[in-house]
Amino acid sequence: AFITQAGADLTRNGRSNGEPLGERIVVTGRVIDEYGRPLRNTLVEIWQARPDGTVPREPGSLRRDGWTVTGFGRSGTDRDGRYGFSTLLPGPTEPGRAAFFAMTVFARGLPDRLFTRAYLPDDDAALAADPLLAALPEDRRHTLVAARTPAALSFDIRLQGPEETVFLRYAGP
Repeated sequence: AFITQAGADLTRNGRSNGEPLGERIVVTGRVIDEYGRPLRNTLVEIWQARPDGTVPREPGSLRRDGWTVTGFGRSGTDRDGRYGFSTLLPGPTEPGRAAFFAMTVFARGLPDRLFTRAYLPDDDAALAADPLLAALPEDRRHTLVAARTPAALSFDIRLQGPEETVFLRYAGP
């Protein structure tokens, strides 16, 4: 798996008494243009809830219930446009909602960062009930759902074109 930057490993602090606090997972994918060409030297940031669904609110690492989780990581893309994170599966932030990773993309040529989500693919009922996904045209929802592979969750971010990833407007803190 493509994991090279220290900031791309969100699990190093996600332990209690040396034991992992949830299921370890690699989240990987490519940032590509409308023609499927890789975008190298792009920065992908990830934010996520803890495995129990709680969300870190303070800046930096948090200490709660005897464990520390940052909930945030960064990965640059390589020459093939690939990024990667080693993390713990997030839990849903509300009962009945789908769990997701919040993601931000910084790329050369963009006037500002782009915001999107990568939803976990495992719970069809939660995906169907998610208000954000339900507000999208049905043929666009799949651009926000990661695919499970034997080794990872895969989530490609396409910046333009007919299969462009759905991007969200940032409303601020």
